[in-house]
Amino acid sequence: MERRQFLQATSAALGVTMETLAAAPMPMGTLGKSGLKVSRFTLGGYHLRVRGEEEGIKIIRRAIELGVVMFDSAAKYHDGESDVTYGKAIDKSTRKNILLMSKAQLRDKKSAMAQLELTLKRMNTDYLDLWACHEVARMDEVEKIFAPGGSLEAFVEAKKKGMVRHIGFTGHHDPEVHQALLKGYDGWETVQHPVNLIDPHYLSFIKTVLPAVRKKGLGLLAMKSNAIGGITKEKVATIQECLRYSWSHDIDTLVSGVETVAQLEENVLACKTFTKMSRAEISTLLDRTSKGPIGTKVERYKKPEKTAILEHFHPHEDGVAD
Repeated sequence: MERRQFLQATSAALGVTMETLAAAPMPMGTLGKSGLKVSRFTLGGYHLRVRGEEEGIKIIRRAIELGVVMFDSAAKYHDGESDVTYGKAIDKSTRKNILLMSKAQLRDKKSAMAQLELTLKRMNTDYLDLWACHEVARMDEVEKIFAPGGSLEAFVEAKKKGMVRHIGFTGHHDPEVHQALLKGYDGWETVQHPVNLIDPHYLSFIKTVLPAVRKKGLGLLAMKSNAIGGITKEKVATIQECLRYSWSHDIDTLVSGVETVAQLEENVLACKTFTKMSRAEISTLLDRTSKGPIGTKVERYKKPEKTAILEHFHPHEDGVAD
């Protein structure tokens, strides 16, 4: 059964149709100690701009109609054009009712602050609800972030000045890097990392980082539910299983990318009709997925299995098409 047919059948069984989708309540969560009330579905900022600005604007505005509250972006996505698309799609009255997040990948204070100022200009807003240190992959990056004049100083200063309300970090390469960021600074409020049905089988964020995030009371944004397409490409599982598995974990919201309004509606429908997997269902699913391709054969953004090739390895970069 095709994805859209499956979702339509599911929605009909639960009394929600594509026509009544906007009126159906959006499941909400609290983003940890930030206190932000977020939709369980967050619109991913990269994919919405893949098919051009016009389609991106349509996606953003339709997401708002459907009850999506949380919107993701990053300075590097499409060389800033994702931020620009938000700036054109959202007016002042709409801005009051949504949460905007963006991210900076530069590791020194001066550059990160300049990137934030440009982001605010592009998004046509005076502040961000969440600003994240983007895609931290290696320990040398952690050292730069925490060093005198490092980008952490920009995050602290930006929050103090009211340019951003809350701060966090993201990454998908190595759980140990996340642990180092968590240990190095107590002021983080949110963390973003992969939560998918392949992750537990190799360098698992779910097993190691997720419990640490929750113990600290931080907000958790899940991502890579389909391993940037790797899970369905390798026929490991269906989109429906991917989404349901991610939402069945102790996460506050799932950042999910869509390229069309139709894909957006399908994912929101999945969110609004979601039923949590039982422990038995999760166990059965993981037993099945453990027998297929795992590791970087599917999660191409993680540190490779063979340390000998690390020197020449270039991990997938967030916001870069495969």
